[in-house]
Amino acid sequence: MAPFSRKRQAFKPGAKDFNEGIYHRPPAGMSFAKSGVLALILILILSYFAFTKQLPWADEGYTATATFRDATTVRVTNPVRIAGVNVGKVTSVEPAGTGAKVTFTVDEDGLPLHDDAQITIRPRLFLEGNFFLDLRPGSPSAPDLPEGGDIPVTQTATAVQLDQLLTALQAPDRENLARLLRGYGDALVDTPDAAQDVGQDPDVQGESGAQAINDSFKYGGRAGKTSSQVNQALLGAEAGDLRGLISSTSQVFSDLASQQTALSDLVTNFRVTVGAFAAESEDLELTLEELAPTVEQARGQLVEIEEAFPPLRAFARASIPGVEELPATIRAGNPWLIQAGRLLQPEELGGIANDLRIAQPALAAGTNNLGSLFAQLRLTSRCVSNVLVPTGDIIIDDQFSAGATNYEEFFYGAAAQAGESGNFDGNGQYLRIQTGGGPVNVSTPIPNGNVNDNVNFGTTISPPIGTQPLKPGSKPPIRTDVPCFTQEVSNLNGPQGAVGGPNPIATEFASP
Repeated sequence: MAPFSRKRQAFKPGAKDFNEGIYHRPPAGMSFAKSGVLALILILILSYFAFTKQLPWADEGYTATATFRDATTVRVTNPVRIAGVNVGKVTSVEPAGTGAKVTFTVDEDGLPLHDDAQITIRPRLFLEGNFFLDLRPGSPSAPDLPEGGDIPVTQTATAVQLDQLLTALQAPDRENLARLLRGYGDALVDTPDAAQDVGQDPDVQGESGAQAINDSFKYGGRAGKTSSQVNQALLGAEAGDLRGLISSTSQVFSDLASQQTALSDLVTNFRVTVGAFAAESEDLELTLEELAPTVEQARGQLVEIEEAFPPLRAFARASIPGVEELPATIRAGNPWLIQAGRLLQPEELGGIANDLRIAQPALAAGTNNLGSLFAQLRLTSRCVSNVLVPTGDIIIDDQFSAGATNYEEFFYGAAAQAGESGNFDGNGQYLRIQTGGGPVNVSTPIPNGNVNDNVNFGTTISPPIGTQPLKPGSKPPIRTDVPCFTQEVSNLNGPQGAVGGPNPIATEFASP
């Protein structure tokens, strides 16, 4: 036992043959305290960059301002994007009268900006949250916008917000929507009668709409077969299609990885969204419980979808030549797009739109005033249709009748009147008028004449034979309170159209 004890004793710490290089090697490199301090400093620096998202010594670069009528949704650090790519951010938002002036930066990839640049406040994706400035740099032919330049309010716009959409549903609209839903519910639970079952499928006769929908979910079934068909379709029509899909997916994820800021916001907002779902875990659990019965009911619809796949596949194959020609079509359409872009510039259709915006209030007021004018036009039209036109179609059967209607006689008289002006002199055409004269002496009383001067005397070519139509005893009353179209058509061949006594009358003068 003694030799064994001495051997173990020889290798205990403190023995003479103890190898310090093996059993007591001192620590190499930095101490634990220094490593902890360095790690803490590194964490603080990374936290600063994560929150500020910029280098403290970096220059903000190109800056510009834009004036909005309403910029309450814009916040500092909101991104500025061109065609979906981040090119800058909002640095300040200041009030400007009833609107707001927003200052933003643009990096070199987004330059240059032009005087006709346009900018719109748009909502970001659901998981991104907040808003961004959608910047259109303008046409290359326009002058460059200098650094610190301002985009006027006429070239800015604000996207429609959700609250604005909700306020569009006022009480009458909500009531109508409620009636629609109640009606739809009644349609689902209403049982058809015999007349309504005529022509219906025997499987659903006598069933309500909800029962018929439930029956349609019983005819699905072949999920395994259809899943296999889907997997087979994922392989593509030719060898290498799946490999191309994977390669394209890799490219997509590479592009996503290049947008670290957007992905960071996506993760943050996704965490908020998941937290909101977690807060409603009980409701989600109830929803998932109903998912299995819903899928079971949906099987009937899968049969119809399966039957639609062959025509859809044939349509897709027939569309391949058209899709192949699409790039050439796009290239051919580029000149038109360029011209259309120029047409939409402020100096073209943009100016017209601005003029129309200015003229619109006056046009609206004029349109509002047309209501009373149209009412009068309607009364006038009814008067013409009900009274004037039928009166013009009457043939006046008098001693001078030529068998023509009243309106034709009017135009005959107008033509005859024009014929009277056939002669002309140095002053132009003149009207020839029969001045009177002849062998027959005539006389007519002077209305309201005095005792010694109450008769007018003259001469005519032949004795007057009568007056037609008769002269009324008084002027007919004018009733402005009675619509014209309610009046009866005048009887132009009635008693008032008879031949009356002559006026003037033939008179024998006494010899002097």
